[in-house]
Amino acid sequence: MFRTHTQKAFTLFISSFFLILALASCGTTTTGTPSSASPVPAQGKVIEVVAAENFWGSIATQVGGDHVYVTNIITDPNADPHAYEPTAANARTVADAQYVILNGAGYDPWADKLLQSNPASGRKVLNIGDLNGKREGDNPHMWYNPDDVTAVVHKLHDDFVTLDAADATAFDQSEQAFLTNGLKEYHTLIADIKAKYAGTPVGATESIFSYLAPALGLKLVTPYSYLKAVSEGTDISAADEATVEQQIKTRQITILVYNSQNTPNNIQKVLNLATVASVPVTTITETLTPANASFQDWQSSQLKGIQSALSKATGK
Repeated sequence: MFRTHTQKAFTLFISSFFLILALASCGTTTTGTPSSASPVPAQGKVIEVVAAENFWGSIATQVGGDHVYVTNIITDPNADPHAYEPTAANARTVADAQYVILNGAGYDPWADKLLQSNPASGRKVLNIGDLNGKREGDNPHMWYNPDDVTAVVHKLHDDFVTLDAADATAFDQSEQAFLTNGLKEYHTLIADIKAKYAGTPVGATESIFSYLAPALGLKLVTPYSYLKAVSEGTDISAADEATVEQQIKTRQITILVYNSQNTPNNIQKVLNLATVASVPVTTITETLTPANASFQDWQSSQLKGIQSALSKATGK
């Protein structure tokens, strides 16, 4: 059940408060897993937010602070956001939302269909692909691009202020806290890796690393057509497959970064080759892992894994 927060007369406040507490465990579910959501403040205006994916929901929760309530649709690390089948509960959740966040760029077309099927007057929508100039066919994994993440933070802040101008100061404070404190380790790790390992050739199994690699100053040598094919579940060309295998066998790559949530047989073969060639392997994932992690803790943990693999491979 999705909750709606309204300003009521004082005489109804107490009963409303206990109703909220009673419903605290309700929410949109995905593949049987309850969705994560931001805490519910005891008073004041609250913007009902729905995020198609929990990584964007985590950011929205922190930018909005006590003045937003965020429900995430995709929360299960085993769910495939590309192929997710929305439920009737998801439709109700979107229908009641004041603000909806979808990734866009062809990543979650089901979310756009939910919006079209459940029109609502006054609802604002943030399509992150549109915000960052990405279209279907482009790399949609924008949460791995630090610049795109910053753009989303600013947009969320501005939209929340538009919806709740009375709490603009609170949104200013929470946005600044997230950018300067919440993302501090994330940005420090990116800067440290870039300073130490700039120009280092690396390989990957999916396009989710295609934005982060240049941000880290790393030279991603895996053919992009290979990365995109694995990400989209399409056939890999024989030439690309041969190139990737040769890069590993001859140690043209220093480390291999792979998406542990997507390991079809051809990728398992690549991982085995890396083990034989003593090429360090490190993992990244498509969605928050664990599911209740914050965006920055999840990303920082993965960055530490990349840093450790680079250190092992280069001895520095």
